[in-house]
Amino acid sequence: MFEKQPEGLQQRVKELANQAIEEANPTAWFDVLYSQSQGDVTQIPWAKLTVHPYLQDWLINSQIQGEGNSALVIGCGLGDDAEALANRGFKVTAFDISPTAIDWCQQRFPDSVVNYVVADLLNLPAQWEAAFDLVVEIRNIQALPLNIRSTVMTSVGSVVAVTGTLLVINRFRETDIEPDGPPWPLSNSELSLFAELGLQEVSRLLFYEGERVDVPQLRLEFQKSAPSSRES
Repeated sequence: MFEKQPEGLQQRVKELANQAIEEANPTAWFDVLYSQSQGDVTQIPWAKLTVHPYLQDWLINSQIQGEGNSALVIGCGLGDDAEALANRGFKVTAFDISPTAIDWCQQRFPDSVVNYVVADLLNLPAQWEAAFDLVVEIRNIQALPLNIRSTVMTSVGSVVAVTGTLLVINRFRETDIEPDGPPWPLSNSELSLFAELGLQEVSRLLFYEGERVDVPQLRLEFQKSAPSSRES
C-alpha cells in the first residue's frame, strides 16, 4: 500500500486515519485524502491506474464467465478493477465512500458501462443484500481498524449471492497481535469469520508485491454456500 510514495505520504495517511478514528468516523479520511490530492494520483497510495495484477491473473486463470452475472467492487478507488470486470462481461456496480473518487472514475471513464455510486461499506443499501454473483474486495478491510473488523467483514460477506464468489486481496499477518496501521493486515483468526458467514475458502495464494518483500499478502477466493434445508 505504501510502495514508492512521495515523502511524508505514509505519515499523512496515518494522521488522517487516526484522526477519523478519534472522531468515531473511521471511514471519513478517504474522501479527505482524495480531495486534498487535487487530482494528483501520486497522493493516493493505492492508486496504480491499472487493474490489480492479482485480480487480472485470477480473471484469466479462473476462466470465470462475466456474461449474465453481476459484480460488485468494494471501495473501487479510481475504477481500474471495475473496468476490468466490465470488460469481462460482468454487469458491474462499483462504489466508494469518497464522492471525489467516484467523480474521478466518471471523468476517467466517461463512456463506461460501470454503475459508479457513492456508498458506505458500513451502511450498504438494503437492496444489495446477497445480490452479486461476484464481489471483489481489495485492500479495504485492511484500511479500517481492528475494532470494527468483524462489522466490516460481515458487510463484505452480506452482498455475496448464494453460490456466489468473493475475491479478497489484502495484506496478511501471521499473528493476532494488533499491528500498527493503517494498513492493518488480516490474520487467520479474523479470516475465519468468513466461514461463519457461509463463505467457504476455495483457494489461497500468498504473494509479495513490488519492493515490499517483507509484507505478505493473500488472494483468497470464497464461495457462498446455499443454506442447508431441513426436512420437516
